[in-house]
Amino acid sequence: MALWGGRFSSGPDEAFKQFNDSLPFDYVMAEQDIIGSVAWAGALNRVDVLTDDEHQRLVAALYELLEEVQANPGSVALSGEEDIHSHVEAALINKVGDLGKKLHTGRSRNDQVATDFRLWCKQTASTIAEALIATKQSLLALAEREFGTVLPGYTHLQRAQPVLFSHWCMAYVEMLERDAGRLQDAVKRMDQCPLGSGALAGTAYAIDRELLAQDLGFAQATRNSLDAVSDRDFVVELLSTASISMLHLSRFAEDLIFYNSGEAGFVELADNVTSGSSLMPQKKNPDALELIRGKTGRVFGAMSAMMMTLKSLPLAYNKDMQEDKEGLFDALPTWLACLHMAQSCIKGIKVNGDKTRAAAQGGHANATELADYLVAKGIPFREGHHIVGQLVQVAISEGKSLEQLTLEQFQAVSSVIDEDVYPVLELDACLQARQALGGTSQQQVAHAIKHAKQQHCITVRDANLHDVEAISELIQYWAKVGENLPRAKSDMVHSINEFAVTEVNGKVTGCASLYIYDTGLAEIRSLGVNPECGVKGQGRMLVDHLLIKAKKLALKRVIVLTRVPNFFAKLGFEQSSKDSLPEKVMKDCELCLRKENCDEVAMDFYLQHASVGEIPCKLIA
Repeated sequence: MALWGGRFSSGPDEAFKQFNDSLPFDYVMAEQDIIGSVAWAGALNRVDVLTDDEHQRLVAALYELLEEVQANPGSVALSGEEDIHSHVEAALINKVGDLGKKLHTGRSRNDQVATDFRLWCKQTASTIAEALIATKQSLLALAEREFGTVLPGYTHLQRAQPVLFSHWCMAYVEMLERDAGRLQDAVKRMDQCPLGSGALAGTAYAIDRELLAQDLGFAQATRNSLDAVSDRDFVVELLSTASISMLHLSRFAEDLIFYNSGEAGFVELADNVTSGSSLMPQKKNPDALELIRGKTGRVFGAMSAMMMTLKSLPLAYNKDMQEDKEGLFDALPTWLACLHMAQSCIKGIKVNGDKTRAAAQGGHANATELADYLVAKGIPFREGHHIVGQLVQVAISEGKSLEQLTLEQFQAVSSVIDEDVYPVLELDACLQARQALGGTSQQQVAHAIKHAKQQHCITVRDANLHDVEAISELIQYWAKVGENLPRAKSDMVHSINEFAVTEVNGKVTGCASLYIYDTGLAEIRSLGVNPECGVKGQGRMLVDHLLIKAKKLALKRVIVLTRVPNFFAKLGFEQSSKDSLPEKVMKDCELCLRKENCDEVAMDFYLQHASVGEIPCKLIA
């Protein structure tokens, strides 16, 4: 049954239903709709629209539904409902009866879809951010593998100056880093929660929208309900970011298509990213790269379509906005697939170093070095440029390279040229001359590679419901090795506000929680970092974050039970006696695998004596 059916005496005809329904494509937001509904149930519980029992029943049913959706996401699209919101509500009512009808109190599909869409975009952007990093790492690995390989550099598709092949790789690393920065900026601007804005005028219930935003992992709540339900700037920004990145990928693809051609023969692509001809058995076509180049237009088209859809739309929500999804749902996965395919092309590439070096020596690519040589002899650059042009004509007329000209031929054009010109014209000398920052000398390229490999964006923040799975994996890992106590996933859901997490390049890699006892004593526990991450400093960031949180909550004492007392001592904790801890703290020891041979040390931190300053939310390690 349609969510809006009460106003109508008859239902829509089949043609309109097919034209109107969005479930065939917005079903991909099923998880986000359910997570949003969990948070909304909590908000309704806080304003007494739902009792504690009703809230618990709804949340349990929603998480049960979430597991079903995750097990078979495609089935959602076949339910026949109008949209994903109708599907979730109908499925919830099937599980809990009329109680499910209370969940929509105070919210509209307008703020609901705006929230779901932003959540989906944030989650997808996180996946793409990881792919950008992985593509960059593939290029860095190729740059290291081919370090020293010389490549002819081009302008106007004509040989210009020699560069290192690694320098070419690093040019695309720079582009990917800008793409990642644009994506991060776009996510930062979209990181506002529209839920609680209603249809357009806000909700009539005293919802704490900032707390609701926090529950859903947003930085803050939106500030204007009219704008919140009709804003699609974040869609345009994501499509713009995707378009620019695809532009970069298309340039990368075109370079390699040319390098792979029979005319150049600089590289050979692996079999797994090429195809053959149905007629010509000798062919090995660079289809993966050509498809990257071709799919760029598809992403550009989605951005153009979105801009035209939004042009001149009045406030607030209009059904035109339903057209915001299919383009983005296609563009972002296309971008992601192209990044993955680019990685595959990079990993399997074979570089013909002899051929690239021979090509770099041709085309009089050392002409600029000869002009610089003349400048060093006291000749103004413009005059030196003219002299070199004359010498190039001589070389062309005799079918020689510049370094093959005799000293007599050089001096016939300029008497200042002497025997010392020949070392200057050597290929390696041309490369090594480019010592300024960003140049193609080996030292500068090595510096660029080292700098790029050291870049890790680390953030620490309060956890949200989207982090439950990652937190659970971390805790279960450290529980299996006996370093942490095991915790049920349902416990993490109910206590998510206790947790903080670290992210490395957008992926959750560490967690810790601040548990507060009835006495006002607090304990830092469940501290763990992904052992495969390899980025240091996360444990300290988590503890600092929780100490700041404890100070803001006016707590006086924070304790830990730890096997790494030196780590906590560096953070200001001091050893204490377990006998001084309340019985409620010690009862958890019954769950510990090492309770018979406990080697944990009790330590505490007194906040009233501490000066805990704000830590930076982002560090470059």
